[in-house]
Amino acid sequence: MKKDIEIPKVEGVFVAVVNEFNNIYNTYDWNAYIINDKEVDLEMVIIVTSGYSQDKTTSVFRKRIDVLPKKSYAKIELMQEELFALNNTFKVSFFEGNRMFDKTYLFRKNTINIKALQPIPLMTEKGVLVK
Repeated sequence: MKKDIEIPKVEGVFVAVVNEFNNIYNTYDWNAYIINDKEVDLEMVIIVTSGYSQDKTTSVFRKRIDVLPKKSYAKIELMQEELFALNNTFKVSFFEGNRMFDKTYLFRKNTINIKALQPIPLMTEKGVLVK
């Protein structure tokens, strides 16, 4: 029965879009990161990203991270500013111990911008965070 299925709540794992300086091209780039603010490692992290609006849909991007150590972060992808006019989803699945966790992080259209920058856990750069 559906009522017997336990879906564990994801805590301490975030997705952030960070505006950071690129030393190679002397530009500011927007990069998406997954952040593990937990005291345990995450295993077999699968991230599926896409963007959409009423009349546009982006291609689907997939990334796998075998182990995301505790209190660390990893880059997911470079994001072009044109994508910020779309809703951007990051579907994240991972194992913590022997339990599987799953959560969808949503950046609503036009919420990623310079005015929305805030401190990001574990990082020195500022960005837009979804918990």
